[in-house]
Amino acid sequence: MTFCAVDGLAGDVRYTDAPRRRDELLRRLRTAGYLSAAHAAAELDVSEMTIRRDLRQLEVDGVAVRVTGGARLPDGDGVPFELRADRFAAGKAAVGRAVVALLPEGATVALDSGTTVARLAELLPAGLTVVTHSVPVVTVCAARPELRLIGLGGVFNPATRSFGGPAVRAALSDIVVDLAVLSATAVGPSGVFCADPYDAETKRALAAAARSVVVAADGSKLAARAPIRFASLESVSTLVTDSSADAAAVDAVRAAGARVIQA
Repeated sequence: MTFCAVDGLAGDVRYTDAPRRRDELLRRLRTAGYLSAAHAAAELDVSEMTIRRDLRQLEVDGVAVRVTGGARLPDGDGVPFELRADRFAAGKAAVGRAVVALLPEGATVALDSGTTVARLAELLPAGLTVVTHSVPVVTVCAARPELRLIGLGGVFNPATRSFGGPAVRAALSDIVVDLAVLSATAVGPSGVFCADPYDAETKRALAAAARSVVVAADGSKLAARAPIRFASLESVSTLVTDSSADAAAVDAVRAAGARVIQA
């Protein structure tokens, strides 16, 4: 195993051994939340192809999600919920407003966990019944007496600030909602994806309880990848994203049969 120091890199170490190099990439990724393949290649003095191979392996390991130009952390991986909520904030707000416009008056709505959906909860009109396992959504809705709130309990996941597991799925088996709003780690022509199999089961249960399903995803999610598909595009009524989404990615999702609203 060999590695050598590189002058001019502010004390960073260039690792020629792949496992050590991937550890360094993961450290940087967890610090910043996003890693540019080109910048990492220049700073570690290796080829960009080498970095892309490393990022591919980190994605297989479930600790990174490849996006155009590099990689980002999976939702909840080592980054506090509050910091993730601040990323792409304008896009999330635009998506939230567009989703609210789709909600029927007086509807029963299931809201997923995730920072985009949490932003949406702040915009809900009066008169809705809200079903959720998300603690941030519960917190927002509990302070609004004009909303009826049904909370779903189970095993708490600190990363997503939500409850999950068999108790949540069992509760949803007895509930019918007009519309479920789901978050996603990645969206593409082959479906809607997340990074956590535990989270995927809850999302599937929310979708099964709903007459229609809306996926709320800021534009970065259409350039992302994640390992676990929890819904096909055929099962989704509408994908709502924002204007930052790559045009080719939006066209590909539309070509696969999805209705897409760009806020």
